[in-house]
Amino acid sequence: MNDEHYMQIALNLARTAAGQTSPNPPVGSVVVKDGEILGMGAHLRAGEPHAEVHALNMAGDNAEGATIFVTLEPCSHYGKTPPCADLIIERGIRRAVVAVTDPNEKVAGRGIEKLRKAGIEVELGVMQKDAEAVNAVFFHYTRTKTPYVTMKSAVSFDGKTATRTGDSKWITGEAARLDVHQYRHKHDAILVGAGTVIADNPSLTTRIPHGGKNPIRIVLDRKLRTPLDTKVLNDGQAETWIFTEAGEQDHAPYLEKEQVTVIQLDQLTVEHVLQELGKRNVMSLFVEGGATVNGSFLESRRINQLVTYMAPKLIGGKLSPTSIGGEGFASMAETLSLEITQVEMIGSDLKIVAEPGKDD
Repeated sequence: MNDEHYMQIALNLARTAAGQTSPNPPVGSVVVKDGEILGMGAHLRAGEPHAEVHALNMAGDNAEGATIFVTLEPCSHYGKTPPCADLIIERGIRRAVVAVTDPNEKVAGRGIEKLRKAGIEVELGVMQKDAEAVNAVFFHYTRTKTPYVTMKSAVSFDGKTATRTGDSKWITGEAARLDVHQYRHKHDAILVGAGTVIADNPSLTTRIPHGGKNPIRIVLDRKLRTPLDTKVLNDGQAETWIFTEAGEQDHAPYLEKEQVTVIQLDQLTVEHVLQELGKRNVMSLFVEGGATVNGSFLESRRINQLVTYMAPKLIGGKLSPTSIGGEGFASMAETLSLEITQVEMIGSDLKIVAEPGKDD
C-alpha cells in the first residue's frame, strides 16, 4: 500500500466529524507499521483529544518505529489539549506523512519543524488538495475571521422558488429535503430573513435519522418584526440570534425568551453580520433565506459555496419568484462566475454544487 492509500483512510475519518469540531478543524489520523494499521482516530469535538492521540493510543507500544498519517499538521502548542507533535515524538514514531500545513498562526509550520528537529522524517503534501477541501471551512475562517458561507436554493427547472400565489410546498422531493438537513447538521449557524420567519414559521432545526446537531438560528430583522409566537423564539431547540440595527426598537419581549439573543449593529449589512459572527466563533453559515437575503449575499460577493436543488417541474410566470432578488448586476462583466464542483441526482431532483471561480 502507498502513502495515498493510508491518507485516504485518514481523510475519510476526518469527514465523519465534519461540522461537529468547530471552532477546531476536522482531522483524521492513521498509524501504520509494516503494512499493518495499528491505530486510527478522528478529532470529534473541540476540547477533546485530537486525531493523533486516538490513533497513537490505539497503537500503544507498537507505535515505536511506525509511520503516522495526519490530514493536518500536528499542533505544537498547548491549548485545551497538549501538543500532538510532542506525543508523536514521545511515542517513537519514525515517519510522519502530513497532507497540509495548519494556517493557524499558533501552528503554521511549527509542528512540522518540531518533528524534523526530533529526527522524524516528514513527508508533506500527500493528497493536499483533498485535505484542503475537507478543511475549506477552517482555512477560510482562519484566513478571514468570518464564516464560510454556503447558500442553498431549491428551484424548478425554470428557476422559480414558488408559484405566483406563493405556493412552494414542495418544489423538491423528500430525498432532497433530507439532504438539506445534512447541511444544517454540518454548519454552525443557519440564516434567514424576518420575511421567511413571518411567512413560513420554520423551525430551522436538523431533522435526520438518529438525530443531528442543530445550528444556531440567525434571523436578520432590521425592524424587529419577528412575531413573538414563532417557533425559533419558543421551541427551545437551539439558540436564536436576532440581528437588528441600532435604534429605538424595544428589545425586551425578545430578551425575555430563553436562548434568544438580540444583536444590534450600526448597519445591518452582510459584511457587518459576517464580521460579528466571526467574533462569536461561528465558522460556517448556511444561508436559507428568501430572494432578498440571497440577493444581498450575492451583491456582497460573500458566497463560498452554492448548493442548488433543481426539481423537474416548470412553473412559469413573470410574477413567480426566483431564488435571488435585489437589483442584480448591470453587466455580464460584474456577474459572479462559478465553477461546478458536483452534480448528482438526489431522488428525482438534480443537485448542483458550485463555488466562485478563481477570478472572483
